[in-house]
Amino acid sequence: MRLFSDLIHLFVPQQCPVCGAALLEGESCVCTLCKLTAPLTGYAHDVDNTLYRSFWGIVPVERASALLYFPSAESGWRRAIHNFKYRGHWRTALNFGEWVGHDLLASEVFHGVDVVVPIPLHPRKKLRRGYNQSNYISEGIAKVLDVELSVGNVVRIRHNPSQTLTRSSERWENVKDIFAVRHPERLAGKHILLVDDVFTTGATITSCAMTILRAIPDARISVATLATAHRD
Repeated sequence: MRLFSDLIHLFVPQQCPVCGAALLEGESCVCTLCKLTAPLTGYAHDVDNTLYRSFWGIVPVERASALLYFPSAESGWRRAIHNFKYRGHWRTALNFGEWVGHDLLASEVFHGVDVVVPIPLHPRKKLRRGYNQSNYISEGIAKVLDVELSVGNVVRIRHNPSQTLTRSSERWENVKDIFAVRHPERLAGKHILLVDDVFTTGATITSCAMTILRAIPDARISVATLATAHRD
C-alpha cells in the first residue's frame, strides 16, 4: 500500500488534507493558510496544561501534549483526522506526526525522550483497517526527534469494542487489561513517549501507561497526541 501510494504521489499533486487546496512548493503537511489558522493548543510549551492534569491521581505521567484541539463540529480538520483514521490516508498521519515532532522539538519540556511507542491496535482491527494510524504518527515524531521507534513490543491482547461506540461511563471498563508488554527489558529505564491520535476520555492511553509501568517500574511515561477533545 505504501509503495503504491508513493508512486501515485510522483504524478498527482499533493493536496492539503484540511481544505483540499494544492500544496505549493515548500508547503508540507497542510497549506500555509490552514497552518496559520490551525486550532493549536500550545501544550508542548506548557508543563502544567489541561491534558497533563487529566492524568493526576490516576497514572504518573512526566509530560503530556496535544498539537491540536479536536473540533467539536464538522470541519476540514475533523475530516482530515477521520480520513487517515478510517479511509487509508496514512501519509497524512505520517505528516501530522512530523508536525507534532517539530512542536515537541521546539520545546525544552520534551527533551530526554528515549523511545516512541504507539498505542497498539488489536491484530483483528489492524487487519480490517490495514494499518495502525498511531504507528504513522509515531514514525513521524520519532524521525523528527531522532529517537527509537518501538512497534510490536507493547501489544493489545484483547479485542475490545471501539471507544467511539462505547458510552462514556463504560469506557474505563472497556479498556481494562487489554494491553501487555512482550519484552520489558527492551524498555527498562527508558523515558517512553506514548502516542495516540485523539485524546478523549484518556481511558485507552491511561490503561496502556499503567500496563507499561506495572511491567517496567523504572520506566518513565510521557504522552503526545495529535489532538485532544479537552478544552481549557
